Amino acid sequence: MVTNIETPHSSRSALLTVSEIVHETANAHSLVFEVPADQREKFEYRPGQFLTLRIPSERTGSVARCYSLASSPHTDAPLKITVKRTDGGYGSNWICDHVQVGDAIEVLPPSGVFVPSSLDEDFLLFAAGSGITPIMSIVESVLLAGGGNVVLFYANRDESAVIFGDALRQLDRRFPGRLTVLHWFDEVRGFPSVDDISAFSAPYADHDAFMCGPGPFMDTAHKALIDLGVPRERVHREVFTSLSGDPFCLTPAAGEITGDAATAHVTLDGETHELRWPREQSLVDVMLAADLDVPYSCQEGECGSCACTVVDGEVTMPESDILDPEDIAGGYILGCQARPISDDVEIEF
Repeated sequence: MVTNIETPHSSRSALLTVSEIVHETANAHSLVFEVPADQREKFEYRPGQFLTLRIPSERTGSVARCYSLASSPHTDAPLKITVKRTDGGYGSNWICDHVQVGDAIEVLPPSGVFVPSSLDEDFLLFAAGSGITPIMSIVESVLLAGGGNVVLFYANRDESAVIFGDALRQLDRRFPGRLTVLHWFDEVRGFPSVDDISAFSAPYADHDAFMCGPGPFMDTAHKALIDLGVPRERVHREVFTSLSGDPFCLTPAAGEITGDAATAHVTLDGETHELRWPREQSLVDVMLAADLDVPYSCQEGECGSCACTVVDGEVTMPESDILDPEDIAGGYILGCQARPISDDVEIEF
């Protein structure tokens, strides 16, 4: 066993057993998890979301890493994440080197906002390398449970690096005319340029666009789409960074929330709660201390899970790569980063 813990470190997390390991490519492994019956409701998810894993570390005790779900919630298939080795990537190399069938791993519930609002729209999807993982969940979900068509631009170093190639071919045969896939190989055609992606995307500029992959690839695709006039609200990026904090640690007790405070009226799952919100505390910490099931994962402003809207009042928040200027202008904030400025604030999740 790679972990000897018997109980989770947090009331939100759970121990999931690895029931299968799939070697997708030489450098990419999928972990299939068995979810206990009493945890199944907690681990319900939407296409495009991710899991946060607690990975042992001799130096720090553990590190937290986020990995997208490759499975679709619209099938009977169990939870599956796909992990690709990265140079110097502690989490990805530890998983590929050490995890075996039967091991238990501590996992936070599914999270993330890289999720289609409807599966009946038409989609223009971009993936590079292991960025195909959440994109595959969206592809399968749209084709199986929605009415939309899917166009996918999938970039890799070469053909041997393609993840889910067989699955994509099977979906193409099963749903003729609804799935279009362009495989782009850098060794043959070079890194895709803005012009390359613009030429490919032009016929589909009215589709909802989702992209996941290395930063330079997403920057290129994003610029191509904006140049084509695709509205920013229809362009969605998935961004991951290594987490430095520990989202598995115990949440603050209500008595620890002290100091000068504003009053927050927070609507979550249709119910409004009045909370005391100290100026130096994040909204997520305050909600956790009140035993509210606030959506969060990293608590570092890197995943977007805690995104919410300021309906009334004013807050301050550091700059974030997760939210575009248009998002911020529309009132979106990250609950783990926001602090109140006005005495009364109204928030909606």
